[in-house]
Amino acid sequence: MARTNKTHSPAGKPLTPDELRELRALCDRSLSGHGQRPPAEVIAELGTLKEGELAADSYGEGGTVGILEAEVKELLNKPAAVFMPSGTMIQQAALRIHADARVSRVVAFHPTCHLELHEDKAYERLHGLVGLKIGSRKQLITLADLKQIHEPIAALLIELPQREIGGQLPKWADLVAQTTWAREHGAAVHMDGARLWECGPFYDRPLSEIAALFDTVYVSFYKGLGGTAGGMLLGDEEVIAEAREWRHRHGGTLYNLWPYAASDLAGLRLRLPRMGKYVKHARKIAAALSAIDGVEVAPNPPQTPMMHIFLRTTEETFNAGVRRLATEKHLWTFSGSQASEVPGYRKVELYCGDAALELSPAEFGDAFRALMPTR
Repeated sequence: MARTNKTHSPAGKPLTPDELRELRALCDRSLSGHGQRPPAEVIAELGTLKEGELAADSYGEGGTVGILEAEVKELLNKPAAVFMPSGTMIQQAALRIHADARVSRVVAFHPTCHLELHEDKAYERLHGLVGLKIGSRKQLITLADLKQIHEPIAALLIELPQREIGGQLPKWADLVAQTTWAREHGAAVHMDGARLWECGPFYDRPLSEIAALFDTVYVSFYKGLGGTAGGMLLGDEEVIAEAREWRHRHGGTLYNLWPYAASDLAGLRLRLPRMGKYVKHARKIAAALSAIDGVEVAPNPPQTPMMHIFLRTTEETFNAGVRRLATEKHLWTFSGSQASEVPGYRKVELYCGDAALELSPAEFGDAFRALMPTR
């Protein structure tokens, strides 16, 4: 990979978008995710598809889109499935459908739900739904939290795993109890399963058994699986038929969706079998980082390939370490860090994917020490 010799900002300055691009260009290794995958590498993965599987759709019908829908439908054992360009579109459609079928416009979810934090309140502004936040921002939803709901709800949304608290998952008995409670109270149960693929090792159950607890399931293909874009909603045939109408209303029936579906199909087949390996390596990394003074991992051990890491450092020291590791070690770490609720600590999210498998736990330890003050 070509490397530049441009002068970067002084160590104490913030990391700007332009500088981050320069630093990324210097790196041929990455700590998190699947690394920096240029378009040529993504396109090359399409060569893993079988003959005839690379086929054009027409406005989301047939072709590779249909093949992907059929494969995921069988994998999760759901009656029907529909591919859409984004998870934002999918989840709004799912909750709207559940609300329209019931007397309530209220949908209940965790305070850090993606719909609440990252979608500009579209569920409210576009669909007239009322969001009911349940439980604590720092903990999983509990059955006790649900029992505090004293109004009819149209749907209960459960995110598996819960990203904003480090990829945590409820125990199986708790998940069964919560989904049962919702149905007994006349509510649909919807899974934000953008990262459902990562849950199998924790529950030690087929993904179809997890999906069976939910009326509708959303899955993403670009996160843990490394596809280009897109997701899928799965559920009963009537619900999915209506979801196809909402896809059209939202402008999601692009003339050709097959390029996204093809990359997603390749990513599904390549990386879903690696999830157990990702989780095992994540736990080894967490153990190595936990041994460093001033580093805390949550959850510890990780329950999925994801973890949140808290470092006793400053933003200036952290940024200086990012620059040094990129320029001297050609190692991409993070584009920044977040302030932590604990004074003196910064927070980052680490996802153990293909890139992480190429680095030993000891190398992770060295990298994180470089992001902290010298002692």
